[in-house]
Amino acid sequence: MLKVNGRVKDLEASSTLAITARAKELRAKGFDVVNFAAGEPDFGTPQHIKYAAIKAICDDYTKYTPSVGAIELRQAICDKFKRDNNLVYKPSQIAVSCGAKHSLFCIIQVLTDVGEEVLIPTPYWVSYPEMVKLSGATSKFIETSADTNFKITAKQLEKSITDKTKLLILNSPSNPTGMLYSKPELQSIADICVKNNVYVISDEIYEQFVYGSEECVSIASLGKEIYDLTITVNGVSKSAAMTGWRIGYCAASEEILGYITKLQDHSTSCPSSISQKAALQSLSETKEYFTEMRKEFKKRRDLITSAFDEVDEISYIMPQGAFYLFCDFSKLGESLEVAKNILNDVNVAMIPGDSFGSPGFMRLSFATSCERIAEGTKRIKEWIKKQA
Repeated sequence: MLKVNGRVKDLEASSTLAITARAKELRAKGFDVVNFAAGEPDFGTPQHIKYAAIKAICDDYTKYTPSVGAIELRQAICDKFKRDNNLVYKPSQIAVSCGAKHSLFCIIQVLTDVGEEVLIPTPYWVSYPEMVKLSGATSKFIETSADTNFKITAKQLEKSITDKTKLLILNSPSNPTGMLYSKPELQSIADICVKNNVYVISDEIYEQFVYGSEECVSIASLGKEIYDLTITVNGVSKSAAMTGWRIGYCAASEEILGYITKLQDHSTSCPSSISQKAALQSLSETKEYFTEMRKEFKKRRDLITSAFDEVDEISYIMPQGAFYLFCDFSKLGESLEVAKNILNDVNVAMIPGDSFGSPGFMRLSFATSCERIAEGTKRIKEWIKKQA
């Protein structure tokens, strides 16, 4: 029997990938599958971003860059943080990585160790706890519910902190719930973290997808003390429809960045130079581009939620951001089994809430066309009627 590293052996397989694999299998057999599982925009990468990559190839910009990214890209990221988030960073505080997921992985490996705890609000993105396992630290979950709009309170946070607490992971707007923390809510969380010297990962990858009057606020912008404790994570995958280009980035103190640099030195060497040129072009995008994407996603959000408004067996909280609807399917049975049955019976793919620490729920991505949303929700409602 093969003996492997214990931390790797203990990793949970992704049910997200399992559902996606089954959906692809059905599609390959000729079935018309509606995919509500995808965690990526269905838009194509804008043409001028593609052209920037083509030019990079033609200019032979195909060599290694510094392990944490080319200086011109890191400066452009600093400019973006200042313009959009009221955050002042220097290029020496920026690490470009092979996707925001890679940034998160590096941060968690650098900041946490055996015997330390990482606070993770539920529902959570599937990879957070697994990254913590790989660091040797322990995940400590802070439970939320629809009654609190799936957000933690300062009181909950303070009660969860122990002398082992090292880090809080905060994702706003949230995958999977679409919830957005307001500035006052973030301020109260920041005060607790500063008081207890708890580091914060602020995962802001969905910041461009906010649909109401609230704005996406960076917790690091709320004062010098919380700025020093925060590592802000973002990327171009969602906002510029560049998931496969694999460019993310993080910003933190120079001390933390020094260790992230060491880790990337000995793991990835550097992100793709060609993708970095494309990312540089994406950071020059105008607000009009993001506005059009938001309008389309808001239309899709309103369509998918209205389709379930009169279905007694399903309930949801209206998402304020991202492109996911997190629905309570608990009246219909165990969520993993329900997800499998709906996929096999009516060819609609959804991700069960077990993956996010919330059994009984389903995550439906509305990053697909209005026509597919209408078809998929119709099939789900017909399937539910047959269960009566």
